[in-house]
Amino acid sequence: MLELAQVTDKDVVMDIGCGDGRIVIEAAKRYGARGVCVDIDSRRIADARDNAAAAGVVDRIEFRQQDAMKTDLKGVTVVTLFLSQDLNLALRPRLENELPPGTRVVSHWHNMGDWPPEREIKIRAAGRTSEVYLFRSRGPSRGT
Repeated sequence: MLELAQVTDKDVVMDIGCGDGRIVIEAAKRYGARGVCVDIDSRRIADARDNAAAAGVVDRIEFRQQDAMKTDLKGVTVVTLFLSQDLNLALRPRLENELPPGTRVVSHWHNMGDWPPEREIKIRAAGRTSEVYLFRSRGPSRGT
C-alpha cells in the first residue's frame, strides 16, 4: 500500500481503522513519514501506540480514538483504508470533498464505487490474492 502511494518523508499517512498500527508504523520506519492512526476502538489505539513505541517511532505518530466519519483530514497527504466496501463508500464524500487535490487514497480489497482508481494492483499474501487500489483526490466540488 505504501509503495503504491509512493510515500516519502514529506508525507503524513493516515490509516483509518488502523488496528495494530502496522501501516503507519511502517511508513514512519521505512520512509520517515509522519502518521495518524485512527480507530474507534480504544484497545486498538492502545495496541498501535504500544507497537509504535516498540518500533521507536511513537514520536512520529498521532493516535486518535474516534469515528472515521468525524476525524479531521487536514494536513494528510496519504490515506490508507482496509475497511469494508460499505465504509469505503460512506467515507468517499469526505475524501473527495475534504482532501486537497493530489492527496493519495489507497484501499486494500475494496474500491470506491464509480470513483475510478488511478492504479490497481494484485498482491498475494498468506495464500490469498487481493486487490489494492490507488485513488487521487481531485479536491472539493467534483460531486459524488
